[in-house]
Amino acid sequence: MPSRAPTSRTGLSTILGNLAWLLGGKGFGAVCSIIYLAVLSRSLGIKDFGHFSLIFGTGQALVAVAGFQTWQTMVRFGAQAVHEQNWQRFGRLAWFCGAIDAGGALLGSLVAYVIYFGFAQLLELNERYVTMAFAFNCALLWARVTTPIGIVRVLGRFDIATYVEAIVPTGRLLAAFAIMFVGANVGRFLAAWAAIELISAAAYWIAAWRLAPQAMRKEHFGTFGQTLRENPGVGRFFGITYVSSTLDALYKQGPLLAVGYFLGTSAAGVYRLADQLAQGFGKLSQLLSRAIYPEFAHARVATDIGGFSRLVRQVTVIAGIGGVIVTLAALAFGEDLLALIGGEGFARGGVVLIPLAIGAAFDLASASYEPVLHSTGHPSYPLIARSLAAVVLIASIVAFAGFGPVGIGWAVALGMACSYLAMSVAVFVVLRRDRAA
Repeated sequence: MPSRAPTSRTGLSTILGNLAWLLGGKGFGAVCSIIYLAVLSRSLGIKDFGHFSLIFGTGQALVAVAGFQTWQTMVRFGAQAVHEQNWQRFGRLAWFCGAIDAGGALLGSLVAYVIYFGFAQLLELNERYVTMAFAFNCALLWARVTTPIGIVRVLGRFDIATYVEAIVPTGRLLAAFAIMFVGANVGRFLAAWAAIELISAAAYWIAAWRLAPQAMRKEHFGTFGQTLRENPGVGRFFGITYVSSTLDALYKQGPLLAVGYFLGTSAAGVYRLADQLAQGFGKLSQLLSRAIYPEFAHARVATDIGGFSRLVRQVTVIAGIGGVIVTLAALAFGEDLLALIGGEGFARGGVVLIPLAIGAAFDLASASYEPVLHSTGHPSYPLIARSLAAVVLIASIVAFAGFGPVGIGWAVALGMACSYLAMSVAVFVVLRRDRAA
């Protein structure tokens, strides 16, 4: 499967084509996730589902804290090399990003050991789950490396990404039914989820290797000094995107961990199911961002500022409409979906879903902003916006925790609203300044 020469790119149509592939895969994944979540929550019950949720949420937080968004670096700095078909430079960048991924996974495993064997009681985690939680988190850290994802995306092969990303929902669905048949418990679900993540990661690496065999040669490994010289600003970009993704994890996993800390595992189970459904609505923002990111990176190389600004406006309108649809869908169907998925015990999460869906809508409406700011050379602006929003989120959690999970939900909505407003201002200023230049 050799690398293809770059094809003609046509802005919005390319983004919509990428999005169609992603939606096809994620639409299938969404159906699978609703089914396996129903099996998971109903077979474990509220309390054990809460334990599972806290372990999984902690793992996702550790992935963000210890890992680096190397896929963004591959797209941001690899686009020029792909445009020029300079596979040697592209390969050096890929190995550099892969080495950083491995270092982050190793560091994260050490942090996981300290957390689970030193502070598990802070999460109200049952002692019998500590060792399995540690093993699961280590597997997740090594499986969630993102360099191969960046390689596939910068080469424009969203079709292959769709097939690979179908492994996780398909595997979880099959595993959920098998576990329900033999007897459900937290350990079996964690073991299955870990194995599926590792299989998916291996498939991504194989796909990346076959797409760019010239780039992935061993002789390109170890030339890290040359990579830094060839890609000025890559170190700063890594640092900024790392902090930004860590703050993003604070929004995504911090509230769940706060519910577990303040309100216990049963409340965490209810919150998690509502949050999972809200994030299902909000997945559109991630899909749109993934579809946008490579095209914006290529557009800044190949088009003038007028055409780029027009593309940004078109995508922003689409994202804004999507945000409104997400909110209306949650208001109309949220509580019924929770009852259908988890049973009557989880139906009370309907009031939690409303603010979480509003937060997801703000996230979707701002989906184009980070790719715009990265492609125009301003990666620090999303970081500043997320930092301001993090302060609002933390203060709101402390203030609203007494209102239970719904209070935490409104804290998330306020944080997302703050991030949306700050990013909107940043994009407006940057594009106006670039047009005037």
